[in-house]
Amino acid sequence: MQHAFKVLTLSYKDAPIAVREAVALNEIACKNLLDKIREFTDARDVLVLSTCNRTEVYYASGADLSRELIKLIALEKGFIATRHVSPYFRSITQPEAAVQHLFYVALGLESQVVGDMQILNQVKKAYQWTADAGMAGPFLHRLLHTVFAANKQVVNETAFRDGAASVSYATVELVEELTRRMENPRVLMIGVGEIGADVCDNFQKSKLQNITIANRTYHKALELAQRTGASAVYWENVWEEIAQADVVISSVPGDCFFISREAIAAYTLHTPKNFIDLSMPRSVDASLETLEGVTVHNIDDIRSRATEALELRLAAIPEVKAIAAEAAAGFHAWTKEMAMSPALQQFKNRLEEIRQQEMARYLKNMSAAETEAVEAITKNIMNKIIKLPALELKGACLRGESEALLEGLSTLFQLDRQEA
Repeated sequence: MQHAFKVLTLSYKDAPIAVREAVALNEIACKNLLDKIREFTDARDVLVLSTCNRTEVYYASGADLSRELIKLIALEKGFIATRHVSPYFRSITQPEAAVQHLFYVALGLESQVVGDMQILNQVKKAYQWTADAGMAGPFLHRLLHTVFAANKQVVNETAFRDGAASVSYATVELVEELTRRMENPRVLMIGVGEIGADVCDNFQKSKLQNITIANRTYHKALELAQRTGASAVYWENVWEEIAQADVVISSVPGDCFFISREAIAAYTLHTPKNFIDLSMPRSVDASLETLEGVTVHNIDDIRSRATEALELRLAAIPEVKAIAAEAAAGFHAWTKEMAMSPALQQFKNRLEEIRQQEMARYLKNMSAAETEAVEAITKNIMNKIIKLPALELKGACLRGESEALLEGLSTLFQLDRQEA
């Protein structure tokens, strides 16, 4: 590949959460970083992608700009010393490998939850920011549209995006199913431990908006609520919130907090009411289902849904990789054709120069009608002369043998090889 495409990447695979947080970029920071890269480097075709699981900079440059980019990321995040984050970054400088990495990331093959459906939207946003900043050239435009087309093929032809493949994803999916006939259903999340926080994070990707968080430590509930667009309530009000909610999700261990049948029976309930117990030990009494209009789903139900979906996705990985490989091969063929375009244009210009020189010798003795006829004839001859070398070069590009032909063409017609 002629294009010097590279990627600097840091992800959950190599970096702990504290490091990922240190270099994570929001929308404004991503746009600012694009500006800094344009100002301080020669990089082109730049794409800045930052999610909770990865921070990456895709770019084209003749040099490896990893150190410079890490410094610019640190500058944007407000720190100078980079030694505590630099070891976690990985640089992919081989163009084909960098292109494959972008395919795998965008399609969800590199996601913590295999087949993550949100990553492509994040890539599309990053692409929009790059386009708005004027930092996407023909190479990056073509590459990303090829990626988007491959994603449609994955969705239409494989099971890679079917179902929710993590407990938190599966929980949100179940809540969506349980409330699909309700208007603005009320959802109560009890507990803000790791799983509770993950569920709230995933609600941000859902159409459900009326989410309330309750936790014994109020400031933790408030902090999570502010981050995820939910609302927080004091622990003293938790039983009133349970009575009013359409869906109650509990992630608090049952030996700390327990929702018993007797406690719920004492309230006048809005039904149907659904309880989802993500705790161990369980914190929701299974006998609640004996109450009219009440259902209970436990952690095993959720894990079963997630495991089933994950198995389907894992089984589809070879199909997804095959689609990515085919799309990347088509893209590489296009880049090779683009690499030879300047040489072909120079060849055409050289022939046109010769044609014009020869025409100038005879035009003064020709009538207007004769001049028009000769112009048409000589242009047709020139186009036919160009056609065969162009076809041969395209075929050689696809075979990876274009370099020798380009060299010969440049020598025979005294083309500027460096420009070509």
